[in-house]
Amino acid sequence: MSYAIAHLSRSALLHNFQRVKASTSAKVVAVIKANAYGHGVLEAAEVLQEAEVFAVARLQEAIELRAQWPDKPILLLEGVSDIEAWQCCGEHHFDAVVHCQDQILQLAQAVMVAPIAVWLKVDTGMHRLGFPLGQTEHAIEQLSSLPCIKSVKLMTHFCCADDVASPMTGQQLLVFNGIPFEGECSMANSAAILSRPDASKQWVRPGIMLYGSSPFTGKSGPDDDLQAVMTLHTKLISIQSLAKGDAVGYSGTYVCPEDMKIGVAAVGYADGYPRHAPSGTPVMVDGNLAALVGRVSMDMITIDLRQVPNAVVGSVVELWGSNLSADLVADAAGTIAYDLFCGVTPRVPKIWGD
Repeated sequence: MSYAIAHLSRSALLHNFQRVKASTSAKVVAVIKANAYGHGVLEAAEVLQEAEVFAVARLQEAIELRAQWPDKPILLLEGVSDIEAWQCCGEHHFDAVVHCQDQILQLAQAVMVAPIAVWLKVDTGMHRLGFPLGQTEHAIEQLSSLPCIKSVKLMTHFCCADDVASPMTGQQLLVFNGIPFEGECSMANSAAILSRPDASKQWVRPGIMLYGSSPFTGKSGPDDDLQAVMTLHTKLISIQSLAKGDAVGYSGTYVCPEDMKIGVAAVGYADGYPRHAPSGTPVMVDGNLAALVGRVSMDMITIDLRQVPNAVVGSVVELWGSNLSADLVADAAGTIAYDLFCGVTPRVPKIWGD
């Protein structure tokens, strides 16, 4: 069939998890939110079952996981925002992040089936979620006094760990290390796991590196010994022989500089391929590097075949994956690999293999 298909590799996902384990002795919170970054949460969890904790962002994601993993610790990275949802956390034995005073007040009123573990989030510089430094000790005391809380861990989130030259990560470390707390802590995301061993603490939280993309600006997954889990590909459904001066696609944004062949591939923004990807964005045709030309359509893209003279209708087109890093495609399209993975739409079949 000539349409976009995503093939997903269990061995690549396991390799990337083992890359985490080789980088730190800390326990692992595997971040599988947003349907495992678009890869499929239940399948990813099966491969990542050696992780001590699974982390998601939404209560429904956690409930779906709990049905398959009745005893696995599952962490809600944003906590929840009403009393009934906190009570649901108690019913399903979810861990939860607590990042504001309103959540503590809700917990004080909740009638819990069982006490839960919470991870108190401190704002050390991200300025998104978390208690200000001056309120942290009081929040720890409040949570520790509640009968519905069985344990408190401390966490924060780095804002610039992807830029190893930024001083911000060191500043955040200094702030966090100054908090008087004797319990377990978590700081390191993917970038810090690979670049800041002093940030590992007792727990690390790998996300994007599990799926094979580099967490660092200007690098791609293979640079960090990471393997692509998702390979998105399709086929050529037409080849057009065009003349110099012919315009291609909507609005004629690409004009052929010479007589040339243009391939039409069955993938578009309805599949999650970025509509804003410009001419020159790399693609692979039968294992050869080629380039997108013209505007991305809903169901099709057009490709310069001058570097692939033997391409035929039916030739395999890789949009990103094991031969073409999603980081390179994302960079060309002015976005990040996270966006590409999460943007793959439900009409694209996802096929897991070894």
